[in-house]
Amino acid sequence: MPYKQLLDDWKTEPKPLSTRESYAIRLPLEDAARIEALAELFPGTDRERIVTDLLAQAIRDLEASIPYVAGEKVIREDDHGDPVYEDVGLMPRFIELVKKYRRSIDAA
Repeated sequence: MPYKQLLDDWKTEPKPLSTRESYAIRLPLEDAARIEALAELFPGTDRERIVTDLLAQAIRDLEASIPYVAGEKVIREDDHGDPVYEDVGLMPRFIELVKKYRRSIDAA
């Protein structure tokens, strides 16, 4: 979701569901000032939602930037019959860990 969509959502969307776990953070002063400014620009959107939405978007952006590293094993062929090699980079492990922690969070 582009950041522009977040701005639109803060105007109209209800707050999404959250985990029971909370994460305490200390922000650099300039970032804290930006959060306060956003909260004032979007009355009714609390700081927690702003931080949560921005963090979620940043994580999606980071995930999208994890490079594909082709291994030697062919896992399938694409639509043109060309080989597609397994990803031996960080992405498979990242996906595995996300699933692991999602299960443990759901179970809590």
